[in-house]
Amino acid sequence: MLSKHDTIQRDQLEMITLDQLVQANHLVRKMEAAIDFSFIYDLVEDMYSEIGRTSIDPVILVKLTFIQ
Repeated sequence: MLSKHDTIQRDQLEMITLDQLVQANHLVRKMEAAIDFSFIYDLVEDMYSEIGRTSIDPVILVKLTFIQ
């Protein structure tokens, strides 16, 4: 059963940026500062179609392999 107190908490909105969620010394931030990943787009350009659904960004896929 919902009480009046639960309704008030549900209506609250909190604004958070990604910078607040990722610590300053996190591996992702260190990778962004050290490596320019823009070369990946040129390497995989012929593997992605211009039509159809958009795919996962190839830079994201490479970064995920580093993090894992």
